Amino acid sequence: MIRKLINQVNEWLEDKLRSIVRPLSPDARVIVILTMLLLFGSLSIYMTVSSIYNMGKKSGQQQMQIEHIKRLELEHKQEADSVKQLNDFNYE
Repeated sequence: MIRKLINQVNEWLEDKLRSIVRPLSPDARVIVILTMLLLFGSLSIYMTVSSIYNMGKKSGQQQMQIEHIKRLELEHKQEADSVKQLNDFNYE
């Protein structure tokens, strides 16, 4: 059922694309393809380079800031020492 729906959408999109491209000459089709290739390729390169560049900038450092683990302060009570209770023998 889902495959049929996907196939119908695919066929509809293909028909629409063919109706748009059909009036173009073969040379115009090549020009459109090369223009789209250059546009999307340059956009991809720009986004990759800008994201790598922004990683080292101030905004990138704020997002990846690491905090050190703080020392845990424990309460130290002598009367609650478990070792002392084990060694406290009462011989009376």
